[in-house]
Amino acid sequence: MKAAVIAASRRLEVVSTGLPSPAPGQVRVRLEGCGVCASNLPVWEGREWFTYPLDPGAPGHEGWGVVDALGDGVEGIREGERVAFLSGRAYAEYDLAQSDALVRIPDSFTKFPGEALGCAMNIFRRSEIEPSHTVAVIGAGFLGNLLVQLAKSAGARVVAISRRESARELARACGADETLSLDQAWHSGKYERVIECVGTQQPLDLATNIIAERGRLIIAGYHQDGPRQINMQQWNWLGIDVVNAHERNPRNYVRGMQDAVEAVIAGRIDPTPLLTHSYALDELGKALDHVEERPDGFVKGTVLL
Repeated sequence: MKAAVIAASRRLEVVSTGLPSPAPGQVRVRLEGCGVCASNLPVWEGREWFTYPLDPGAPGHEGWGVVDALGDGVEGIREGERVAFLSGRAYAEYDLAQSDALVRIPDSFTKFPGEALGCAMNIFRRSEIEPSHTVAVIGAGFLGNLLVQLAKSAGARVVAISRRESARELARACGADETLSLDQAWHSGKYERVIECVGTQQPLDLATNIIAERGRLIIAGYHQDGPRQINMQQWNWLGIDVVNAHERNPRNYVRGMQDAVEAVIAGRIDPTPLLTHSYALDELGKALDHVEERPDGFVKGTVLL
């Protein structure tokens, strides 16, 4: 099979490797595609603590495809069924998944990066949004605009905040009641829920500035480039709840993925307009560069097999 290998900082190779065999309790999936996640950027850019080359297919973790082989003891899933699944080597033609780490997806879902969609559902659940709330979503990219859709489906008033006008336009199309630039947002009022989806210092400072007394600040951005400073005096004074909303328990991720399937079927979210760019396997490096550079119109990319 073909698999992408990050061989060194910003160097991609596509290699031929043996077809993996499912162990007991595993299934093998023939990949149809895999989402490209911003959390992959550090290993693409290079950090001193990474060891290269990575394993073939790593660190792809948003795969979907067709089950084509079952390990011993697997029940409740059949060859030929389409699934989204949790794994770590999905930038490849085939990958393995535990049989309890996948969800079935309908044939109508042409692209379904399940882990990313499940992440949005888990963040939404932990946000505890009510119809009476005004919600600020900082960062109107893929994750932020899914949360705009979900917050609107819960009946809340939603304000999307982004530095890019194109992202604000997309947020309005996703149902945002109001959109603001980062500069405008500093003076925009107070919000019962603030969801920070960027992962840098300035949006975290903004979130601290606009959260209401006894509000809930949900940190959904990946803060990967070093320590952060927070105004703990302000957090204490306001009595806010602070939620680091990324799950680490695989069962919760699978629950989120199943919730995402149901939300798409019910029309509460529509990821299609957010999946803007597609790449071949040997274009993974280009895809990761686009995640970093954010060219015009880019929201989220998928590698299609």
